[in-house]
Amino acid sequence: MRRRLAGAGLLLWCGIMLLPSTASAQDGSVLLEADVDGRPVGVGNLVLDPSATTKVSVTVRNNTDTVQRVKTVRISGTALALTFFAYDTTVPFDVAPKSSETRSFPLEPTDLGSQAIGLLPVTVEVIDVQRQTIAEVETTGDVRGSLWSVYGAFGLGVLVLTALSWAGALIALARRRLPANRWQRAMRFLPAGFGTGLIAVISLSVLRLVAPSPAAEIPFILGAAAAAFVLGYVTPHPGGQQPSEMDTVRIQR
Repeated sequence: MRRRLAGAGLLLWCGIMLLPSTASAQDGSVLLEADVDGRPVGVGNLVLDPSATTKVSVTVRNNTDTVQRVKTVRISGTALALTFFAYDTTVPFDVAPKSSETRSFPLEPTDLGSQAIGLLPVTVEVIDVQRQTIAEVETTGDVRGSLWSVYGAFGLGVLVLTALSWAGALIALARRRLPANRWQRAMRFLPAGFGTGLIAVISLSVLRLVAPSPAAEIPFILGAAAAAFVLGYVTPHPGGQQPSEMDTVRIQR
């Protein structure tokens, strides 16, 4: 009986040891290569001009053991966790295991000028019939749009709100109407600092200096918010009532 149990345990242990090697042999990856007007995506900035027709070519390399069924190619641009434009082109094709397929199609982003402007993170991805992303490649896009686009209007809106926040905080400081508690005064200045950081990120993007990304967004936004918080914390105490508002004290003879 003990020999049988030992033999069964040995077989179970051998099966467990063989599982990782089997899984690793079946696992694979799907790679995507794309180029726009003959320029590889991911090398330099991807220029997107609304007035020109763009030729997009995608190559899907299937290193898995299953057929990959591509239905749509999507090109999208995001900033600050918001998607400002997305173009879906239906290009159905199948990629057999251990093989690759290439497809090309024209893209006419005529309405791109009203959606974004400046440097934005751009993603090219292939999507299957279940609307799941098979593979993707990321790059920085140079969008030749209008300042009055959705992205530009978003930046102008943030600018107006930030200006109102600074004006409200500074007017309250001048009139000595800020809270007496230091932490409450600091919190009064915090939204203005947060908006200042957002304006810096959007301005650098529109001026085509730095594309929005976590590495660029976090230092600007947190740095400006921290500076405004400290400024509000060190503001002088509003003090007591003004002399004109003090009660009259009668002195008895």
